[in-house]
Amino acid sequence: MGDLDISALRSAYDSQLRAYDPELPGITVEFDGPLKRASGMMGGGYIVYESLGGLDGADLDALIARQRDIFRDRGEQVEWKLHGHDEPADLAHRLTAHGFEPEEQETVVIGPVAPLAAALPVVPAGIRLRDVTDRADFDRIVAMEEAVWSDDRGWIADMLEQEITAHPSDIVVTVAEDEQTNEVVSAGWVRFVPGTAFATLWGGSTLPAYRRRGIYRALVAHRARMADANGFTLLQVDASDDSRPILERLGFVAVTTTTPYVYHP
Repeated sequence: MGDLDISALRSAYDSQLRAYDPELPGITVEFDGPLKRASGMMGGGYIVYESLGGLDGADLDALIARQRDIFRDRGEQVEWKLHGHDEPADLAHRLTAHGFEPEEQETVVIGPVAPLAAALPVVPAGIRLRDVTDRADFDRIVAMEEAVWSDDRGWIADMLEQEITAHPSDIVVTVAEDEQTNEVVSAGWVRFVPGTAFATLWGGSTLPAYRRRGIYRALVAHRARMADANGFTLLQVDASDDSRPILERLGFVAVTTTTPYVYHP
């Protein structure tokens, strides 16, 4: 496969994924200078941008304060998605000064689809993978996620149902089930991002009793095959510290970090 060009992958990520506008019902997208501001999302609004275009100093502070005030007046929490290579270097400090609080950092990893798709997913004995489209299955995913994370994940079922209804060819949701009990033990979804080279992988939480058996790896390979069949050449994941080493062993490389900076009104 050769060495992957990390700076080229990072540039592709910035120019394709960070510039992409998903069109979903009920979501309002507004532009404010270099920023794209979305509200009406489940779980609150978000702010993204390809770059801040050299904005700095008082102008940048005013831009940050304006976003905070808009969401404060709406009573809606908002996430500013900060990347490790964003300029200026003191952006994180400016966000916290305006009341945005950092959450856990993740690593943006990218891998080529072809070799991942060629590796057949070895599904562990007693487990089956199944692509799902029904609300009942999305609710079962929520039950698994809530068992793993001990917090309210009901919005996931609403989000998946809404996306599959609006753009059925742009997302596939897969569950891993215990063949004996039919319990959902892990789940992941792949989004095919129109007009880009990228398919993006999400989910991947696994019940503690089923970890270290290769279920997550099998889910990655299964979704890579679907990405390949749909003509996408790159896979991207916002990887937690748990999944990053698995993904790197599969051929993904780290290109930057991402940290949600959240303002709670």
